[in-house]
Amino acid sequence: MKLKLKTVFVLYFMVSLMGLIYALMQLGQHCDCAEHDLPKDRAISRLQEELYRLQGQIRQLEKAKQPEKKQPPKSSLSTIFVITPTYARLVQKAELTRLSQTFLHVPQLHWILVEDSPRKTPLVSNFLMKSGLTYTHLNVPTAKERKLQEGDPSWLKPRGVEQRNEGLRWLREDRKTEPGDNGQQGVVYFADDDNTYSLQLFEEMRRTQRVSVWPVGLVGGMKFESPVVEGGKVVRFHTGWRPSRPFPMDMAGFAVSLQLVLANPDACFDGEAPMGFLESSLLKGLVTADELEPKADNCTKVLVWHTRTEKPKMKREEALQVQGLGSDPAVEV
Repeated sequence: MKLKLKTVFVLYFMVSLMGLIYALMQLGQHCDCAEHDLPKDRAISRLQEELYRLQGQIRQLEKAKQPEKKQPPKSSLSTIFVITPTYARLVQKAELTRLSQTFLHVPQLHWILVEDSPRKTPLVSNFLMKSGLTYTHLNVPTAKERKLQEGDPSWLKPRGVEQRNEGLRWLREDRKTEPGDNGQQGVVYFADDDNTYSLQLFEEMRRTQRVSVWPVGLVGGMKFESPVVEGGKVVRFHTGWRPSRPFPMDMAGFAVSLQLVLANPDACFDGEAPMGFLESSLLKGLVTADELEPKADNCTKVLVWHTRTEKPKMKREEALQVQGLGSDPAVEV
């Protein structure tokens, strides 16, 4: 039976008044019999229960009067396909854990994780199964001549080329079999496993029509690199190194419409591109600089940071291993 709010308040007042009168009647009455106290306690308990019940009904009525915030159905959101290259190292699981727990807060996200390996590793396979994310697990090894050697600077050769191209290949194969236009709606983003991402970034890129762009923090020896926007258009780039490049941006600084990727089956990353031209090797086959879509408040807000985890020092571990006292190899780190 539904109660009107006015009726509930009247009942609440009457019960409170009865409780007050009853309490006043007991004042000054002395009784040293414990059994006489029992009925009083029960009566007070019943009054309290009735009071709590009425308070609960009042809260429900007030909640029902408040207009509900309508959220768009999950299926109406464009899917964000995130392609991430990864490779075996001590901090790999830590990096993937941090990244995956960001992705868990992003609705309608499909993670394409591509290992730089001739086979899928148990560590990554088990990690993905427990991640709670929608994912695709791929693997392809980097060509031997493109692999960095111990001591090589990270910028010497482009990294993750084969893995990103493998993610694009999978998308083109998987999405072309989807019936209708809905299966080809979405956004493609290349997220390295060591960067830091604001959740707002993913909502910004979700509305990408062709190629959307934004600033990237802590990159290129600068506080940030960014497209410069005038009148809603990208007119140049704020960068400290070779601004004459076709698209002088970091990998984390753009997203591409899935339809655009599918419509240009030959667009990919060129592993032979000169240093700093890897992003341009893909984008020049998809878009012109005039067509770029500035996001993040006309590229004035930094929502992604090119962070890197420090390589762990293992001197004590190595010394203990020499003594046969190293950490248990069965414990996955």
